[in-house]
Amino acid sequence: MGVQSLAVACRALALCLALTTATNPGVVVRITQAGLDYAHQQGIMILEKELAQLKLPDISGDTRVLRVGKVRYELSRLRLREFHLPYSRITPVSNVGLQVSIANAFAELDGDWRVKLFFVRDHGSFNLKVENVYIKISLRLGSDTTGKPTISTSDCSASISKVRVLFSGKLGWLYNLFHKTIESRLRKILEDKVCDSVAKSVNNELQTYLQTLPVTARIDSKTGIDYSLVAPPRATALSLDADLKGEFYSLAKRSTVPFSPLPLAFPSDHNRMVYFGVSSYFLNTAGIAYQKAGALVFEITEAMVPKEAGFRLDTSVFSAFIPQLEEMYPNMPMKFRLSAPTAPFLTIGPGGISFQPIVDAQAYAILPNSSLAPLFLLSLTGNVSAVINERSGRIVGSVDVGRIRLSLKESAVGTFQVRMMQSIMNVITSSTLLPRVNARLNEGFPLPLLDRIQLSNILVKFHQNFLLLGADVHFQPLV
Repeated sequence: MGVQSLAVACRALALCLALTTATNPGVVVRITQAGLDYAHQQGIMILEKELAQLKLPDISGDTRVLRVGKVRYELSRLRLREFHLPYSRITPVSNVGLQVSIANAFAELDGDWRVKLFFVRDHGSFNLKVENVYIKISLRLGSDTTGKPTISTSDCSASISKVRVLFSGKLGWLYNLFHKTIESRLRKILEDKVCDSVAKSVNNELQTYLQTLPVTARIDSKTGIDYSLVAPPRATALSLDADLKGEFYSLAKRSTVPFSPLPLAFPSDHNRMVYFGVSSYFLNTAGIAYQKAGALVFEITEAMVPKEAGFRLDTSVFSAFIPQLEEMYPNMPMKFRLSAPTAPFLTIGPGGISFQPIVDAQAYAILPNSSLAPLFLLSLTGNVSAVINERSGRIVGSVDVGRIRLSLKESAVGTFQVRMMQSIMNVITSSTLLPRVNARLNEGFPLPLLDRIQLSNILVKFHQNFLLLGADVHFQPLV
C-alpha cells in the first residue's frame, strides 16, 4: 500500500510539473514604455476625433431670476467645434492593466438659444469654452476563447473645472444673469458624454484593432504557427508583456510536441519600443512540423549539380570509390534523396544558434526504364550555424554548414570507404541542398504583428534558450 501511495504521489507531482511547464510561452512580446507612449499617441489622435464628434442633447428648463421673474429657456443645435487633448500619459499598472491620464484638455462649442419672459420671446447664439478638462481612464486587458487579446474600459472619470458661456442677442444679457445654472448643466452633460465616448472608442476602435492580431498564421501548404495567448497580457511597472503559445504545427495533422518550452529569462532592455523573445522551443517545433509533414525531403539530380562542380552525378564517377557499380550499373545516371530521419533540434545560447542535424542520403541508379535501383544509404551530419534577422515583419535567416561527416548505414553494392566520397558529398550539399534550404529561410516566418505595423531599427541578441529581437514601431494609418 505504501508503494502504491508513493507511485500515485509521483504521478500527481509529474502531472503538476507538466501543467506548470505547459504554461510557459514559446514567444514573448514585450511592449516597453516607449512603445506604449507611441501607441498612446495614435490612440489620443483617434480619441480627439471621436470627442470632436460628440452629439450633445438640447437643453431646456425654467428658472427664476431675481427682479426679473420666471424665465423659460432652450439651448439647441449644440455643435462641438474642437476638442483638444494636449497633455496625456499612459502608465502600466502592475497586475491591473493600463491607466491613461489626460490633463488640461479644452473644447469649444456653439449653439442657438431661445428665451421666453412673460410675453417676450427672443433667440440668438452662444459660445461655450470648456477648459481644464481632466480625464482618467483605466483599461482592463484580457483574452478571448480564441487566444486573441481583449481590452475594455474598467473605469472612467472626467471632471471639468472651468466652463464659460457667452450669449449674444437682444436678451443675451438675460442668459448671462443665470449662466451658472446653464454652465452646471452643460458641465455634467459633457463629463458624462466624454466617458461614453471613451468607452465607445475603446470598444469600437481599439478592441476591433486588437482583433487583427493573428493567432494562427498559415506559413505554406504544409505548416502554420499558433500565436494564441496562453494567458491574458500582464502589465508590469515598466512594460506590457504578452505570452504567446509560439508553436509550429502541421496542417495535415496536429500532434502534441514531445517537450515543453523553458522559462525565458527576459532581459531588462528598454531601448526599443517592442521586443520579441523567440524561444528555442518555437524554432524546434518548426523542425517537428516540417518533418511530420514530409517537407524535409529533397531530391538531387544531375541537372541540379552546377557545372563548376567538375563532375557528373552518375555511376561512372562513383565507381572510382565503389568498383561494383561499374559492373552492376555501368554509366547510369544517379540521384540522391535526402531526408531527415528525426526532426532537427537546435540550441540557442549567447554565442548564437547551433545544431547538428542528421540527414539520410539514399543513392539510386536511374535505370533505362526510369525505375530506381537503391545503391547505398549514407548518414550525414555536421555542425550548422545560423544567422537570424527581421525583414518586412518576418523572421528571416540563413544557415551555413561546416565539414560533413559521413557513415554508411546500408549498401546494396557491397562495402566501401565512405571517406573517399567526402569531397563529392560536400559539393553536393553545399551547392544544391544548402541553397534550397536558405531560399526557404529567406522567405521567413511572420512575426505576431497587428495590422499596419512596420518594424525598424532592428536589434538581434542571443540569450540562453531564446533569441531577442528588438525593434521600433511605425503605424501606417488608413488613407
